[in-house]
Amino acid sequence: MKYVTAVWQDHGFFLDPRAYLDELPRLGARLPPGARAFACAPGHYDIPSATRCVKDLELAAIRPATDKSGVLVLEFAPNRWKHDEGLRIRYSGVRHFSIDHHRALDWMRVDTVLLDEILPDEDGGCAHEIALTDASITVRCDDLEAVWCAPALT
Repeated sequence: MKYVTAVWQDHGFFLDPRAYLDELPRLGARLPPGARAFACAPGHYDIPSATRCVKDLELAAIRPATDKSGVLVLEFAPNRWKHDEGLRIRYSGVRHFSIDHHRALDWMRVDTVLLDEILPDEDGGCAHEIALTDASITVRCDDLEAVWCAPALT
């Protein structure tokens, strides 16, 4: 990520979104409407107290389109000690999707979100990077819609 820091240190992860939050007023004007609303939502980066902070959400499902619609859906289950609801992100006009697995923390049952960052993409649209505990997800798309909701049954 360009502005958000999410790195492993001796005693756990060090997370710092402050540089991104400082840039967000400038960047937000260049983001598509859905991406801007999600990135600028109250509580998005309020790690200690917000029930709508992405930190600690559990990656639950990845649903790529089976047609050429360019739609991708990521579903995140709530952390039972922190979130009231899960999060579903629907990406439209997807041009790139990748998952990089680090395989360094083999003692964890699921990958959870550390933090994320949404930037304007040079081709228009946006680039959304999500740092997980043992992987990272990158999506380049026209826009996204993020909805807090009850977790889907899979």
